[in-house]
Amino acid sequence: MVERAFLIGAYFDREDESEAESLVEELAELVDSLGIGVVGKACVFIRDGNQKYLTGSGKALELIEDARQMEADCIVFDNELSPSQQRTWEKESGITVIDREEVILDIFNLRAQTREARLQVELARMEYSLPRLARMWAHLDRQRGATGGGKGGGGAARGEGEQQIEVDRRLARKRIDRCKRELEKVRQNRETQRKERVKEAIPHAAIVGYTNAGKSTLLNRLAGSAVLAEDKLFATLDPTTRRIELPDGQPLLLTDTVGFVRNLPHRLVEAFKATLEEAVLADFLIHVLDASAPHLFDFYRTTLDVLTELGAADKRTVIVLNKIDLLEDDDLRLNELRSHFNGSAVFVSLHTGEGLEDLLNKLNELVLDRVSRLPLRIPQARQDLVALLHRDGKILTEGYEGNDILLTAIVPKPLLHLFEPFRSAKAEKVSEIPTSPAVAETSS
Repeated sequence: MVERAFLIGAYFDREDESEAESLVEELAELVDSLGIGVVGKACVFIRDGNQKYLTGSGKALELIEDARQMEADCIVFDNELSPSQQRTWEKESGITVIDREEVILDIFNLRAQTREARLQVELARMEYSLPRLARMWAHLDRQRGATGGGKGGGGAARGEGEQQIEVDRRLARKRIDRCKRELEKVRQNRETQRKERVKEAIPHAAIVGYTNAGKSTLLNRLAGSAVLAEDKLFATLDPTTRRIELPDGQPLLLTDTVGFVRNLPHRLVEAFKATLEEAVLADFLIHVLDASAPHLFDFYRTTLDVLTELGAADKRTVIVLNKIDLLEDDDLRLNELRSHFNGSAVFVSLHTGEGLEDLLNKLNELVLDRVSRLPLRIPQARQDLVALLHRDGKILTEGYEGNDILLTAIVPKPLLHLFEPFRSAKAEKVSEIPTSPAVAETSS
C-alpha cells in the first residue's frame, strides 16, 4: 500500500512558477483524497525538456534522492508522464511513480457509485493503462525463449513475456470496446429521459463549476434534497436531477454535474461526456464559484475551457459566487468580484443561506419568457386541466361560479394552446388565494 508521497511539479516558463506551485498544492489535496500522506513537494523549472526523464538527468537523480531521504514510497508528478518516462523513473528510483491523471482516475474509481460512473471510470482507466502495459509486465522481461532455428525460431524468440503482453493488450482493447458500447446505451437512455422532460415543458438548468465549489450543496439548498455534499474533491460523479419551484410558481429542473479541475485529462472529458451532456442540453447553466478561493479566476477559466470543448460555452449562464461568509476583507474582495463579472454575479453563502432569495429571483428572470399569467374559466368536467396546472404551472387564485372553476394561473408557454379556449377576464376578480408580492411583481 502506498502511504507516503513525494510530489513534483515541473514548469517550463519562469512566469508560470506561481501557477505551478498552486497546481502542486491542488495535487496535494487530490493525493490526500486518496488517504495518502504527503511527505514532500518540489517545483522544478525546466529550461529544455528531456525525453527520457522530463527533467534533466541530474535534476532527476537529485529529486529521487530527496524522495528516498523522506522515505517516500510513491513519487507523484503533477505533469503528464509518457509511459517510457514513467518506466525510467521507476527503474532509477525503485519507487512507484504515477502522474496527476492516475491520481484523478483513482479518486474517480473510489467515488463511482452507479453503473454509469463505473463504466466511465473503467473506460478512462483502460485507455490510460493500454500504452503502459509494458510497465506492468516488466517482471517478465528476463524470461526469454530459446532462439531456435529455421522457420519456427522467430516465434520462440519473442519469449513468454512478449506473448503475455500481447494477450493483455487484446483483452484491454476488448474491454474498451465493451465499455464504449455500454456507455452508448447509457446515452440513449438519457436521451429518452430528456425527451420525456421536453414533453413536460419544464425548463432545465445544469449546475457546473470547479470541484468542491458547492454545486451539490446548492442543489440540496434549493431542492431540499440530500445529495452527497462533502468538503472534498470530486465528491459528485453521478448527475442528480431535482425539481424545484421558482417564486412565480414555475417548476425548474436542476442537475448537479461532476466538478472540473485544472489540467483535466482529455480522455476524462471524453469518458464523462454521457454525464456532461446534461450541461450541453440544459436551457441554461448555473456556474458556481468559490469566492474565497485564491485562484478563483483560474478555476473560472478552467470551467469555461471544458464547457467550450463540450460545445456549451455559449449558453445563458448565471454566475454564483459561493462562500462569501469566508471572505476576510468583505468589501474589497466583493468589489473586485463585482467589477470582474460586471455586476451580473449573484453572491451567496450556502452555509448561512445569505443571497439565496436573490438567486431564485435571478433564475425566475431567466425563465419568464417561458410562462404567461392567464385568467381562466374551466368547466369542472375538465379537472384534467386543473391537475395539469398543479403539476406544470401554478394556480395563484381560485374560485367557483356555477359549474365553472375561475382561476388565475402561471401557464408554461408550450401549454398555452390547451388553455387559450378557457381564457376569461372574470377570473381576474377572484382572489380567494392571494397573489404573493414576488408573483405580482413578476406578473407586472
